Amino acid sequence: MTARPRIGVLALQGDVREHLAALTAAGADATSVRRPSELDEIDGIVLPGGESTTMSKLLETFELFDPLQQRLAAGLPAYGSCAGMILLASTILDTRPDARHLDALDITVRRNAFGRQVESFETDLDVVGITDEPGAQRMRAVFIRAPWVESVTPDVEVLAQVPDGPAAGRIVAVRQGRVLATSFHPEVTGDRRVHEYFVTMVRG
Repeated sequence: MTARPRIGVLALQGDVREHLAALTAAGADATSVRRPSELDEIDGIVLPGGESTTMSKLLETFELFDPLQQRLAAGLPAYGSCAGMILLASTILDTRPDARHLDALDITVRRNAFGRQVESFETDLDVVGITDEPGAQRMRAVFIRAPWVESVTPDVEVLAQVPDGPAAGRIVAVRQGRVLATSFHPEVTGDRRVHEYFVTMVRG
């Protein structure tokens, strides 16, 4: 693996520019991915937020769904934020019957679990592998029409849960092998630690 791994951001919808900037700041060679051939040129991929059912349809329209699913099954490291988490999941609740998902994480997620856009919120989280470093501060997390994880299999590591409030205890960050997902949007806060964590995963 090169010192600066080449990490793609799925550029069909969502915070593509913000993820590209965060990955670059975290030490990666970041690039947009819109074509199947571009999947062969990357060491890892980020699936940004957006609208998960629309993104699944766009993946099919751009003939990316099956090639991406195959690369993930073959071990391509991936990070999904918000809608990206939903796409990576094996089971999705409250979704449309025609929506497809990539089956890269053995989790059950609930779409829009925290409510509508007007119920978006921020909170401070402890994140395993990030905020438990000596002297590290908690991570400010932004939730926008976010999912939460209803359940995980024993193969999935829970990295963060909502600390308090009506959603206390809800799982909002997970990792399974080379696949990482968060309900929240670290790309919008300026805190690069999730992206640094993922870049380290890709290097490993």
